[in-house]
Amino acid sequence: MSAAEISMKPPNTTLSPYTFVEQTAHKEGTKRSTASVTDSQYWRYDVSQKRHKSGAGDGDKLCFKFIYSGSCPRGEKCNFQHDMDAREQYSTGVCLDFLINGKCERGPDCNFKHNLQSEGESHSHRRRGSEKFNGNRSKECWFCLSSPNVESHLIISIGEFYYCALPKGPLVEDHVLVIPIEHAPSTLSLTLTRECESELVKFRNSLKLYYKNQGKEAVLFEWISKRSTHANIQVVPVPSTRVAAVRDICNLAAEKLGFKFVMMKFNNYADAREWLRVQFDRNNSFFYLELTEGTILSHSVDEKENFPAQFGREVLAGLLNMPDRADWRNCTLGKEEETKMAEEFKKKFEELDPNH
Repeated sequence: MSAAEISMKPPNTTLSPYTFVEQTAHKEGTKRSTASVTDSQYWRYDVSQKRHKSGAGDGDKLCFKFIYSGSCPRGEKCNFQHDMDAREQYSTGVCLDFLINGKCERGPDCNFKHNLQSEGESHSHRRRGSEKFNGNRSKECWFCLSSPNVESHLIISIGEFYYCALPKGPLVEDHVLVIPIEHAPSTLSLTLTRECESELVKFRNSLKLYYKNQGKEAVLFEWISKRSTHANIQVVPVPSTRVAAVRDICNLAAEKLGFKFVMMKFNNYADAREWLRVQFDRNNSFFYLELTEGTILSHSVDEKENFPAQFGREVLAGLLNMPDRADWRNCTLGKEEETKMAEEFKKKFEELDPNH
């Protein structure tokens, strides 16, 4: 038997009595080795609605960070298993529900394998069911944390509903993506909860302050295509001396393309998000851009309209006199350089990271 099969929890397993003792001691003030509420991001391996409680690490769950990235910053202090065999099984497309629980409630709708891969078996031998696309999750998605294709070395912070990562082929240094953990085509189509919106606000405010300390302002934009699979909000730092021109250059570009932005100004970000949801028509593509002073520019894209998918990036590239960087594919870096860039950003962002 493989290590994954041996460590698999059988059905109807009861809680360990030692876990109960440890929890009781914790309530009584005894020093406990397990850390804090941030444990939640170590065990969570997907975005199913059956969420575990924070700090529920009783040693029988796999460490989420280790499984998707191959490393865990907590090392030996982590409360969850760093199972290399499980990591290898996951990298070949095995479902984590299946690895941990021995079964998967999604059944045939799951995009991952429900059998352990034997040594030497290639990716081409995955079960047929794992090859189809599902509206909730895709193993081919670059942004799904539960996908083998996620660029985990670019991730800089993980929350409960969103995570931050550096993009491949950044427009400028410290260009960041804010990405929902849920596999959804837009942030406006996510289930609206106070906690989810609150976390987005925290990431937004932290990044704004981070840029402000460098003499720059944050410009945020999201392109929502009818063919979009996984949403992301792009956050680009623009020198404070140039940011006032963003609105004018956006309007000029819109005029050349034959449309006009709908413009609104808000003092409250929650009001801005609510207004965007009203403007957003799921039957059309949609683009919006947020400026520093709370001004929102939005445009609902008609089906026959020729709207460039890289509009936001192209406009900012022109403003910053970097037309050659308008296409991210011209700016790609090697994995080693990307990893170094992400590590440097994490160090500088550490004090402002809402999940630190």
